[in-house]
Amino acid sequence: MQAGLSRAKQGSNGDASVTGETGKRSYVVGQTEIAARPLEPALYLVATPIGNLADITLRALETLAAADIVACEDTRVSRVLLDRYGIRRRTTAYHEHNAGEAGPKLIAALQAGQSVALISDAGTPLVSDPGYRLVGEALDHGIRVVPIPGPSAPLAALTASGLPSDAFLFAGFLPVKSGQRLTRLEALKAVPATLIFFESPRRLAESLGAMVEALGGERKAAIGRELTKTFEEMRTGTLQVLADHYAAADTPKGEIVVCVGPAEAKADEPADIDRLLLSLAAEMPASKAAAEAAKMTGGQKQALYRRLLELRDAAGESGG
Repeated sequence: MQAGLSRAKQGSNGDASVTGETGKRSYVVGQTEIAARPLEPALYLVATPIGNLADITLRALETLAAADIVACEDTRVSRVLLDRYGIRRRTTAYHEHNAGEAGPKLIAALQAGQSVALISDAGTPLVSDPGYRLVGEALDHGIRVVPIPGPSAPLAALTASGLPSDAFLFAGFLPVKSGQRLTRLEALKAVPATLIFFESPRRLAESLGAMVEALGGERKAAIGRELTKTFEEMRTGTLQVLADHYAAADTPKGEIVVCVGPAEAKADEPADIDRLLLSLAAEMPASKAAAEAAKMTGGQKQALYRRLLELRDAAGESGG
């Protein structure tokens, strides 16, 4: 489960026996029915739309149409997508409540030479769902695992957030209990990257308040709600501004992604830079020491070189 953010439902959800089936394997795009090419035996991880069904890729459609088995988080949710594109494949449920029972059956089918397509309710499989267990078991048995990339809620929110994307950390859902939530946020405080969270609408205001407390209200952040859907919304501001907004507003509806920018780097104190320069100069030539200091501090090499010469001159005068 990923962008849909809904937890897997308890129960069978229409489990089908884990067996292959014969018959027509095709998918429909517009008014055109397209025959799916045969798949090699493997576990295929197929990304599905996070809201707008038109975001499915052609490769994903062909994989779902050709697979011997389509394993779903919730077969009822997946049936909406399959029906939209005329894919008439039998589905079987694989989710956190039945993974212990369904997983070995899927592995057995793979070992028997069948192809299995794994999908979540929405987005990329394995992102905040139990699919990683199945992948681990498949790899342990020497079974090929093939990613079929596509929609991803964390990446969709990150790209629209305006926050740094050169480094980011997907942190999933925060703990429900306040103490554990603060502990988790404190552990993430120093991470030099944009943080991405999933959150329940009913806990959003409380979690934003905890973020202000643990990370600081001045950090830039963005809230993605109902991404790719009709009422899609991206709200940006500092954590404090966003926390104040959702504390006063009605509980939002839909699925939520929270992006929090990294803490702004603090400028090094002059005394710290002087100590760094002298330490480096004790191990290498002055020019190289200045270059290394520039890399470490973001300063200009020429200015640091001049400062190092001044420090050496001052040391010489005091020693003379």
